[in-house]
Amino acid sequence: MKVEIQPDVRDMAVRLGADVPYALKAVAGQLADDPDMGRPSGLPGILTVTVDGDMFEDCPDLSVGYLREPDRVEIRFLRAAPVGDPSDLPSADGSAEPSTDIHERERERSAGPGTAAVTVREVADALQRIITWLRSNAPDSYAALRTGADSAAVAALEVSLGIPIPVELRTLWMLTAGDDGADGRGCLPGNMALMNLEAVGARYRLKTAAHAHQDTLDADRPAEEQITRWTATRIPVIALGPADSTAGLYLDAATGYLGSWSRSNEPQGDELDTLVTYLEETADMLEAPALATRDKPGLIDGTLVWLSGIDPAQESRWQPVAG
Repeated sequence: MKVEIQPDVRDMAVRLGADVPYALKAVAGQLADDPDMGRPSGLPGILTVTVDGDMFEDCPDLSVGYLREPDRVEIRFLRAAPVGDPSDLPSADGSAEPSTDIHERERERSAGPGTAAVTVREVADALQRIITWLRSNAPDSYAALRTGADSAAVAALEVSLGIPIPVELRTLWMLTAGDDGADGRGCLPGNMALMNLEAVGARYRLKTAAHAHQDTLDADRPAEEQITRWTATRIPVIALGPADSTAGLYLDAATGYLGSWSRSNEPQGDELDTLVTYLEETADMLEAPALATRDKPGLIDGTLVWLSGIDPAQESRWQPVAG
């Protein structure tokens, strides 16, 4: 069985420890002989195996995620495994339940396991294109991306929000759990940044509390005068910048579309972008900037800087991306 390892996974292995690349190579050899050795993860179609770091000198316990296909195996992510069994997810009552239990079955019933698996692949492929470009062209922006969250952290956030996290967002967070920014800029169009899980939970609580207050104000108003600025299915995903959470984009778990949010009056309606199309268009603009219409990528030293978010004082240093 052919086993492929994504370039960013190899790079992550180097970051995690001197012996991690060797451990990863050993896992790849095992998967070539036994491609079904992994366990189901929280992502449809993705299996995981764990590595005991004590078997190597400079290597933490590892969690390796891979996509199993009829004629090949593709290792998609690598992270240091959390303490305890990474397949144990907290439930609403604080107990542990497998990641493929209640929430996962609900998602697969609504979308179908085949559709969910396609979504996982689309998100992973689009993000891989972005990461590959950043690694080759904007190393500072690449270094600012966080490693993926473990499934337990995503499940804990899901419990905190009280709504199922869509599979596309779960996939994204398990591949990269936020963007800390380079020189104050995120790597997404407009120099926006993928929010980390802690920021998502905090902003969601603020928005739902503000909505509850608005409902109180609207209680005695006629229906035509009532204001709806937030719904419980909206999950903040992207912020205006790594340190600026005054505005950004949310993913509506009910519709699957992105929309804009801010501290005050959100524009009504969705952006008519799904998370998949948003990531794919971002990758397209990086790879073919001459065809980009929404924004233009450029560089200041080793940082990706989008034209729409450039500081006028630094325009002379900004170099458009050729292509």
